[in-house]
Amino acid sequence: MRISTRGRYALRFMIDLAQHSGPDFITLKDVSGRQGISVKYLEQITSLLSKFGLLLSVRGPSGGYKLARKPEEYTAGEILRVTEGDMAPVACLAEKVNSCPRKASCPTLSFWEGLDGVIRNYLDGTTLKDLADATPPVPLAVDGFTEESAPCNL
Repeated sequence: MRISTRGRYALRFMIDLAQHSGPDFITLKDVSGRQGISVKYLEQITSLLSKFGLLLSVRGPSGGYKLARKPEEYTAGEILRVTEGDMAPVACLAEKVNSCPRKASCPTLSFWEGLDGVIRNYLDGTTLKDLADATPPVPLAVDGFTEESAPCNL
């Protein structure tokens, strides 16, 4: 399983909102400056997250985004499933009912089911609050750079 850039950036975006939450909405420009993610890419991510009710948004000069719920009410699994789809390690487990014709005789099914359980438990057992608390907040960048900025592929 490999998480795409969209999934990784969605987690970073949501962590940033959790760390900088307050009464005001947060602009994509501010998140872009802190996270080093283009505003254009963030627009794609926020569209998806908003569609699934994970974000509140307001347009206009004082507009921006904020979390629709408290950080402890989101899981990493929920965010990743919105951006990545089902996180099952094999196709036959991605559906609610396994309709694989080899299901009854598959020698590896129990292995894949076990791995799927481990993945789901880990992703759904990690909240956005857990991630935000474990990550030092990134200060707002000036011209795209901060004193602490360093290249990161995560």
